Amino acid sequence: MLPRFGLHSIFSRNLAWLEQKQSSILSAAAIITAANIISSLSGLIRERIMLQQFFDTESSRQAYEAFKIAFQVPDMLFQLIAVGALSATFIPLFSRMRKENEETAFKMSAVILNLLVAAFFVLGAVVFIAAPYITEHRTGTRFTPEQIQIVTNLTRLMLFGQLFFAVSSIFSSMLQSYQRFIIPSLAPIIYNFGILAGTYLFADKFGIYGAGIGVVIGAFLHMFIQLPSALRFGFKYHFSFDIDIPGVKSLLRLAPPRLLTIGINQIQNLSLGFFATSLGNLSFVVINLALTLMTIPIRLFGVPIGQASLPFLSEESKHSDFQHFRKLVVQSLHQIAFLAFPASVLLLVLRLPIVRLTFGTPNFPWDKTIETGWAVAIIALSVAAQAMVQLLIRAFYALRDTRTPFYITLVTVFIYLAGSAVFVFYTPWQVYGLAFMTTLAALIELFMSIYFLHRRVGGFNTSEFWLPQMKMLLASFLMAVFLYLPFRIFDELIFDTRKNIELIGLTVTTGTIGLVVYFYFATLFEIKELEFFKNIVFSFSSSRKNMSQSPEMVVESSGEGTQV
Repeated sequence: MLPRFGLHSIFSRNLAWLEQKQSSILSAAAIITAANIISSLSGLIRERIMLQQFFDTESSRQAYEAFKIAFQVPDMLFQLIAVGALSATFIPLFSRMRKENEETAFKMSAVILNLLVAAFFVLGAVVFIAAPYITEHRTGTRFTPEQIQIVTNLTRLMLFGQLFFAVSSIFSSMLQSYQRFIIPSLAPIIYNFGILAGTYLFADKFGIYGAGIGVVIGAFLHMFIQLPSALRFGFKYHFSFDIDIPGVKSLLRLAPPRLLTIGINQIQNLSLGFFATSLGNLSFVVINLALTLMTIPIRLFGVPIGQASLPFLSEESKHSDFQHFRKLVVQSLHQIAFLAFPASVLLLVLRLPIVRLTFGTPNFPWDKTIETGWAVAIIALSVAAQAMVQLLIRAFYALRDTRTPFYITLVTVFIYLAGSAVFVFYTPWQVYGLAFMTTLAALIELFMSIYFLHRRVGGFNTSEFWLPQMKMLLASFLMAVFLYLPFRIFDELIFDTRKNIELIGLTVTTGTIGLVVYFYFATLFEIKELEFFKNIVFSFSSSRKNMSQSPEMVVESSGEGTQV
């Protein structure tokens, strides 16, 4: 038989790696991390281009701030309906069901998809109609009527994008349950380029609304890129709202606590917009840019390991003694902390050059650069905490416990709201107060999560958890000391930081010194996670087969993997 040389077969051979199975947490986390690096870079490019485009005049700056505020309500709907209903609860259920009956698992997915879309249509219609009222009552007194009108229009426009995200979240969850992480990790990159495409194509004619059109384009592409893989794995759409299909009721029972948890978190996000717009002076832009930088190390270290570990944690949670479960959680937390602590130090000490290199367009005011830098410094102290919480939350969900994260979130958000109100309305700290409360709430959430998970499964004793954490924290502190000194000397005597190339040189040189110091003390203190770092480097430079089978890196699941 002659070989097939058709277009379909060529694409099938060349793109097969996109659906390669990741058989360990390391291989999955490495894929997600690589994609998140590209996604984060594309996100920073997106922000810089939008600053260049919309930061020339006072009116365009206000329009840009309105665009940022407009994201909140559509995103809240997505978080409540899609993330709240799915999140970490869908993957364990779908994984269990497909082992029993794959066809039934996909029927469950179709019903859940229909329920999500129906919920979006109902709530989206309410938000579309009430957008002016909602916008007016969730923004502060310093927000102008023109900005309120822009937010109202953009909110209505971007609702369509969130509908695509809801469908896409089903596809992402299904692919991750099959331990396929490449395509779901590429989707956010495509989303960022969709926003850039809309900005370039439509900004000259429609102004800030061109970026809103880009959001819808990017959301559609986010969904579209995952559709072929979902279909190949067996997903078949059928119009049904039959909640008696196995798994649907289980998910609906698990969803309410998660919905409440997400809802409480969204109150915190919306309150940030209210507090920042009460301050005026583009305070929301400042805190938003600072949070953008802060989320990068969380996306690189916390989210990948958290996402990749969920299928493995779900498998280990079936064993009553929780021995492998505890070991997997503690080891994963150490791996996150080992990378997140030095990232926090780099953001803290090198905050100003990082802000200048990332957002320092010619039309970005110097006073806003300074203000953003200090906000980054304060929030940087919470990077490790927020990264580790990503894993701890998934550990609770793997245990099918959605109530404990809700209670923890309720406490931390209450503290955040009370503290932010005091700082904004009764102290001169203003935007720095909001940054401080972000850090404080994250630390409280971390320690509460550790405490309650320890009560549930154990494993967080002094020798296994706290002593290694203290070693990494001490190494990070010494890194900060030895990083700050050369940074100040080089800044004053060697590098002319008025030039971007020399600013890059200063940042790279001092950052490298800091990391070398950190790894030196990690070796001196015999921090085991140093081997983890070495093996990641080795894995990226080796074949994918070696990466996915590296035994030193992860606690392999005791359950049998499922081949497709």
